[in-house]
Amino acid sequence: MIKFYGYKRCSTSRAAQKWLEDHSVKFDFQDLVELPPKKSDLVKWLTQYQDRGLKYFFNTHGQDYRKLHLKDQLPQMTIEKAAEMMSKNGKLIKRPLVVDDQNLTCGFNEKTYQEVWL
Repeated sequence: MIKFYGYKRCSTSRAAQKWLEDHSVKFDFQDLVELPPKKSDLVKWLTQYQDRGLKYFFNTHGQDYRKLHLKDQLPQMTIEKAAEMMSKNGKLIKRPLVVDDQNLTCGFNEKTYQEVWL
């Protein structure tokens, strides 16, 4: 089953959710601000998809990202540290984070969703 980590107040999350629903893709929704993914899951995903780089997983346009000056920290940040931060503050995660046993996407791009989630 696909797990959809989104934020109800985020237009990108809503657009991605609508796209999945319009294409009859079933998923479980979890609000990543109220209940961020567990650190152990984040470590697993960040490790499995480390070829994408840590920046792929971070909400680089978010206020919390900017306040914490994470742009300067990312080059030397460890997967462990990134997972710790994201598990405590879901607003640091690029929305939506959609994952199943074989795939993971961050953000919403129709072409990517077509390729990955259909």
